Amino acid sequence: MALLTEDDVVNKTFTESRYREEGYNQDEVDDFLDEVAETIKQLTEERDSLREELAQSKARVGELEASGGQTQQVAAATQPQTTNETGDLAGPAAGVLALAQQLHDKYVNEGREESERILAEANTESARIIKEGEDQYNRTLTQLEQERGLLERKISELRDFERDYRSRLKSYLESLLSNVESGNTGAGSI
Repeated sequence: MALLTEDDVVNKTFTESRYREEGYNQDEVDDFLDEVAETIKQLTEERDSLREELAQSKARVGELEASGGQTQQVAAATQPQTTNETGDLAGPAAGVLALAQQLHDKYVNEGREESERILAEANTESARIIKEGEDQYNRTLTQLEQERGLLERKISELRDFERDYRSRLKSYLESLLSNVESGNTGAGSI
C-alpha cells in the first residue's frame, strides 16, 4: 500500500451510493480511512525510529568523546617503555594507540555527521510545516477578506434600500395625509 500524500487526502472524492438518497459508499469511505490510518501509523513509527537513532548517535558521540580523554592518558603512560635487548615496546603500543585514536575519530565524525543529517532533516520538515501553516493562514485570511467585502456591499445595498423605502413610505404617507386633509376641508363645506 503506497503512502498517501496531502493532495490524496484533500482531493479524495467518493462516489454516491446507489442505495441511499444522500451520503457516500460506506465501503469506499472505510477503505480510504484505513489507508489514512496506515499512513499515519507508518509515519509515526518512522519518526520514533529516527528519534531513537538520534538518541543513540548522541550517546555514542558522548561515549567516544569521553573515551578520547582516556585514550590520550593511556598513550602518555605507555610511550617511553623499553625492554631488554630486543628494543622498545613504544613502537607497537603507539601503533595500537594510533589505530584506536583513528577509530575513535572515525566514530566521532560519523556520529556528528549523522547528528547533523538528522537535524537538517528535522529543520527541513519544520520549515515545510511552518510554510504550509503560513500558506493556509494566508488563504484563509484572503477568503475572509473577500467575504467581508461581499458582506459590506450587501449591507450598503440594504441601507440604500432602507433609505429609498423610507423615502417612498414618507411620500406615500404625506400624500395620504394631504388627501385626508383636502377631503376634510371639502366635507365641512358641504
